[in-house]
Amino acid sequence: MYKILQKPLFSLSEDTSITLWQLILAVVFIILAWLFSHFVARFIGRKILSKTDMAQDNIIVIQRLIFFLLLSIIIVTALSFLHVPFTAFAFISGAIAIGLGFGAKNVMDNFISGWILMSERPVRIGDFIELDDVNRGKVIRVGNRSTMIKRTDGAHMIIPNSDLLQTRLINWTLIDDNIRTSFKVGVAYGSDVKLVTKILNSILEEHTLVLPDPKPAVMFEDFADSALVFEIWFWAVVSAERELRSIRSDLRYMIERRFSENDIIISFPQRDVHLHIHKSIPVHISNNKERRETVETISDKFDRKL
Repeated sequence: MYKILQKPLFSLSEDTSITLWQLILAVVFIILAWLFSHFVARFIGRKILSKTDMAQDNIIVIQRLIFFLLLSIIIVTALSFLHVPFTAFAFISGAIAIGLGFGAKNVMDNFISGWILMSERPVRIGDFIELDDVNRGKVIRVGNRSTMIKRTDGAHMIIPNSDLLQTRLINWTLIDDNIRTSFKVGVAYGSDVKLVTKILNSILEEHTLVLPDPKPAVMFEDFADSALVFEIWFWAVVSAERELRSIRSDLRYMIERRFSENDIIISFPQRDVHLHIHKSIPVHISNNKERRETVETISDKFDRKL
């Protein structure tokens, strides 16, 4: 067994040859170096960096740098200790690079895109982004290959980093957490529009989560078919769409209560029917007894026909 392990596998030069034992030890040390570097980087990130005021995405970048730095140092030290020349891996690394170039192009694209996302930071951990009308949510992880997003409905999306880097998206919280939103309310025709505007402005001032700057606005939007339409614009500090919907719900409750107190009717669809006739229509008012007798007479005639 010893002779098999010490038997040279291939020669790099006349004086240098690589044995099976050296190759096995090198592979084992590389695996151990990978595991040790991963543990140390994770320990530093969770136990030390997480207690500082550093942003989460910066912590992840530092963790990755520590991992690759430790991995490189340990591998170089181990190979030198085992007297394994680096030229032994020149051919292997070249073959691996060619294989990655042809067979793992997408993996490498996602890996490089992940580092671009973490360095340029168009999308950060904790940002609320919108990909389309359905897919929007909070970024919870930016990995080497993909990014995880928790949608507003609670589902988790896994998006390849290369796709996320090339996709047009809306980052609602890239600069700050201030988000503008709006909703409409309609009141019945004949309502005092000045009073309606005053009530809506006072409600916006009373709500604690509505930002005073930029100043909220109440617009007389339209003369609709069944309503005088007002649109309310305001800014709020939120980190998720659910919080924004909650604020709009609170404002609607306040509007309904204040309108009721001031006898302002919230409009609803209605139609006026006008009859244009040339002759008068006879009208006969009957009591319940006459109505029952008429129904019974019609029913008897119908039964005789059957």
